Amino acid sequence: MQIEGKVVLVTGANRGLGKQFAQSLLKAGAAKVYAAARDPKSVDIPGVHAIRLDVTNTADINEAAATYTDVDVIVNNAGVTTRGLLVDPASTQGIRDLLEINTFGPIALTQAFAPTLKKNGGGAVINILSVLSWASLPAGGAYHISKAAAWAATNALREELRGQGTLVVSAHPGFIDTDMVRQITAPKSSPEHVVNAVLAAVAKNQEEVTVDDTGRAIKASLSTDKPIYLTGIAR
Repeated sequence: MQIEGKVVLVTGANRGLGKQFAQSLLKAGAAKVYAAARDPKSVDIPGVHAIRLDVTNTADINEAAATYTDVDVIVNNAGVTTRGLLVDPASTQGIRDLLEINTFGPIALTQAFAPTLKKNGGGAVINILSVLSWASLPAGGAYHISKAAAWAATNALREELRGQGTLVVSAHPGFIDTDMVRQITAPKSSPEHVVNAVLAAVAKNQEEVTVDDTGRAIKASLSTDKPIYLTGIAR
């Protein structure tokens, strides 16, 4: 599927990877880009249409689906992270919060816009996940749970939407050089590299994409006798 001429809605578009998506989509020839954020005033990207959208707010989602009926592509990018050990009861609320944003948010947005995508010819849903869909880092269990669940949801939605011609793509980058992981010193991909890899995959109708060596190695390990989720990333 080609992005040129398409109308795209990007969540979490006010910074980081979402901002890069909005910029790169315009460069790729998208007819219109809705740059969604909780506070549309925080969006400072020339050429986009800044819109208010909290992916945990049902009213926001329903209003967006009723208003932006020209959308061809959804980029479910909005996400957060937190740290804490799962064995610590204090982590429970953090798990719930991450599931609301990282897992239920993309599901809810896809539910709301699926009829629009069908009406407009099928289009695409792009879910920005992580290599941590497949493994966990120390004190990163909540994020892993949310992204693993989002990966499972993506796989299920792909089957449900295949009949209406909607391409459903999961992207599994490693660390990206954004504010979210500023404190981490591991190798990071640039946001531009990640977006270019995802858009290239969409152009080839590729349904799952890894964008770096870390992602490719972790995915490859899943079919071995020592998959990464057993051996651990940091061991």
